[in-house]
Amino acid sequence: MSANVAIPSDMVEAIRDARHLCVLTGAGISAESGVPTFRDAHTGLWSQYRPQDLATADAFLRDPELVWRWYHWRQNLIAKAEPNPAHLALARLEAMVPRLTLITQNVDGLHQRAGSTEVTEFHGNIFVNRCFIEGLEIECDKDTAVPTCPACGGLARPGVVWFGETIPEVALDTALTAARDCDFFLSIGTSSLVYPAAGLADLAREAGAVVAEINSQTTDLACSYNFAIQAQAGVALPALVNSLLGHRAAL
Repeated sequence: MSANVAIPSDMVEAIRDARHLCVLTGAGISAESGVPTFRDAHTGLWSQYRPQDLATADAFLRDPELVWRWYHWRQNLIAKAEPNPAHLALARLEAMVPRLTLITQNVDGLHQRAGSTEVTEFHGNIFVNRCFIEGLEIECDKDTAVPTCPACGGLARPGVVWFGETIPEVALDTALTAARDCDFFLSIGTSSLVYPAAGLADLAREAGAVVAEINSQTTDLACSYNFAIQAQAGVALPALVNSLLGHRAAL
């Protein structure tokens, strides 16, 4: 794949003219920072376990120490990762458009570390702890094998969405509202297979928005989008930002 990505001029113009840009990011953007995807996190030492053994409420109640060992391992890996050019480009893009709503399926916090200020975390954040009983975000001793809630003494859990759980209401409402309101929707590094996130592009298109994707592998939905760029996000997004800057300079 070429390191140079040509961004269609009409895509650049549509973003330049957009009143509200909605961006959805998936595992592909963070994989470029070395963050294992959920599937990759079940390789090696953890290949003997099914996702249901490590990422469900039942699994946690059955063996909280095992679940926490896996999450502590993932936290250590992610903590060593750095935002890549794609994360940094999105942070720059936020300052270049009238309004940008950034929705991420990732739990690593790399968008915030890159400088994005308004991030809706669809699946939570792996570095946040919540009380298993009350569901509230809490501060607790993260060095213990199984952290506990300082208020009630109950088990603390990772602040992520597990299998069988619903997307947090505020995050879902923000995403749905943005998809219906935006005039340009950009999907980055996601397979567009997991709902409800996969349905956001459809909502945006039905509301009249221009829809585009940037992905290292073209998705099944690409044929229905206005633009589909097959490239690494870390290459395409800086090229997009540079194109927008060049377009402005030419005005």
